[in-house]
Amino acid sequence: MAHAAWHRATKDLPTTAAKIRALAAMGAARADIARFLDIRYQQVRNVLTRDRPKPLGGMAETAAPFETDEAKPRVMPDGSVVIPAALAKQLGAEPGETLGAFEQDGGIWIATRKASRRRAQAFVSSVVPEGVSLVEDLLAQRRREVEEEERQIRENGW
Repeated sequence: MAHAAWHRATKDLPTTAAKIRALAAMGAARADIARFLDIRYQQVRNVLTRDRPKPLGGMAETAAPFETDEAKPRVMPDGSVVIPAALAKQLGAEPGETLGAFEQDGGIWIATRKASRRRAQAFVSSVVPEGVSLVEDLLAQRRREVEEEERQIRENGW
């Protein structure tokens, strides 16, 4: 049910939607969020399933989930990063799963292998012309190399 951390995480948020998102990011169930905020379950569901609006300026609502220590990613002494359970759930990451991560624009992009694969495929699709098969091109190139090697063997008698 309601925890002191929930109060701290939501007390300064400007909208009910921001409070709903903050509590969901902390791993709260939809029904518990509705009871805590004294609103209908359907309102919670609508906020969590529709596309998030872009902030209109000022403090972004996306900062809300990180207001409590329980919801902050932490760097451990060995250099590993622990992410909150709610964020892992949102990523679809299973306990013990290896995640992909890289630095971009002063931040860290973290993703599951599936998301990393989709990102790589989208990048390759954006730079490889349509109708070109890199696999077929590679095989054709290798066939030419083999034919050249065989020709040299025949000519030189190796």
